[in-house]
Amino acid sequence: MLRRMSNEVLSGLTVAIVALPLAIAFGITATGTSDGALIGLYGAIFAGLFAAIFGGTPAQVTGPTGPITVVATGVIAAHGLEAGFVAFIMAGLFQILFGLCRVGALIRYIPHPVISGFMGGIALIIILGEIDQVRNSFLVVAITIVFMLVSARVLKSIPSSLVALVAITAALQLTDSLLHDLRIGPVLLNSAIDYIGHIPESVPTITIPELSGSLILSLVLPALSIALLGSIDSLLTSVVMDNITGTRHRSNKELVGQGLGNIASGLFGGLASAGATVRSVVNVKSGGRTALSAATHSVILLALVTGLGNIVQYIPLPVLSGILIVTAIGMFDWDGLRKAHTSPKGDVAVMFTTMLVTVLVDLTVAVVIGVALSLLIHAINSRQYRAVIVQHDTDTYRIEGPLSFLSVDRVFHTLSNLGSKLSLSLHKVSYMDLSGAKALLTFIEHSHRTGIDLDIKDLPPHLENTLIALAHEEQRDKVGAAIADRD
Repeated sequence: MLRRMSNEVLSGLTVAIVALPLAIAFGITATGTSDGALIGLYGAIFAGLFAAIFGGTPAQVTGPTGPITVVATGVIAAHGLEAGFVAFIMAGLFQILFGLCRVGALIRYIPHPVISGFMGGIALIIILGEIDQVRNSFLVVAITIVFMLVSARVLKSIPSSLVALVAITAALQLTDSLLHDLRIGPVLLNSAIDYIGHIPESVPTITIPELSGSLILSLVLPALSIALLGSIDSLLTSVVMDNITGTRHRSNKELVGQGLGNIASGLFGGLASAGATVRSVVNVKSGGRTALSAATHSVILLALVTGLGNIVQYIPLPVLSGILIVTAIGMFDWDGLRKAHTSPKGDVAVMFTTMLVTVLVDLTVAVVIGVALSLLIHAINSRQYRAVIVQHDTDTYRIEGPLSFLSVDRVFHTLSNLGSKLSLSLHKVSYMDLSGAKALLTFIEHSHRTGIDLDIKDLPPHLENTLIALAHEEQRDKVGAAIADRD
């Protein structure tokens, strides 16, 4: 028991180190000022703590994320920072309502191409938002990006964002100090660089915002947008966590936890937050398995905030831009983009349409259009609504109908609970979209990892070709082993 707790605490420490530069960077981006550093940190602290305690995904880490930051930036720009905090609180209330109304289960019906396109669009928005900083301090941003990419390969046990933040900040300060001592004056490189500046070292306190009917009315749609995007972002991370840990999260409980987290964040002057995929994966890979590790991450960040002011003020803003750009680049579904030529054409169209609408119109509109387009493509390709499972004997089952985003979660969740030996016939699968192929690959990998003796037979050649084309290199042997001889 004691060893288990120590592993959780150490994992929380690791995640806090990863979260520190990201929370600062997202906070500054959302507010447009260096004061945003503290706002981003408060988001990671308070939303992270409450979501960990009350959420439904063990070990998931909550904090400022790309999608949340993009929509929060627009709200703050249009209504002001204080109104932004009100919107975050309202968004939290909406999320609690979503959870109580059991809306969380709907995340299972968002098609994979919509998710890929949405995250790619968010990545483009973040990169485009850093163009001014790149133009003003190109060299520092470029060095940061290269440093992160190299350190990620060489120092795999230390977060590349932290390595770049510490190394480049120290190098710039040493260079400036040396040139000053030599009375050469500030180097041209440093004279053009903006820094965060001093942030107050104080224990955060609750601030009750001034409310009025007109303010609340004007913030309903922005708050709803934050709630929707934060819920989607968080539950997608929950699905990723399920795939890694082999567990199954509680969607509606997670939404309630996220809602409480955003209410707390808004009351303490923090940025709205959501389940963060990278930080959550780091937590699990570091040994975190329960809410204790995620909560520890928030407590450690709070301890750091009370003594960070004199250190954080020297962090160059171009370094944070470089970190955000690398983070955004990692948000693209590169595997999906590389394999677009082998994926179903309709799904590729959905992915790029969602991406363009995200950038050019609105994030929520992009998800709605992407899902609507996916439903249209599904209707064109199959008259049957969802796939069903038919049992032949004790260990033999057959999937009949379209293996698509409308049924894969139910189908494979059912199959995963049928025992340690399973024979699965697919000759009556009428249509398989990208979500179906990805879910089947995940099921094959999960079966291999958990010791399920899986035998896939009667797989039509075109479906087999799609599976092989979409599989990662390490998945192909597992797919080949699972597929029985069709003869």
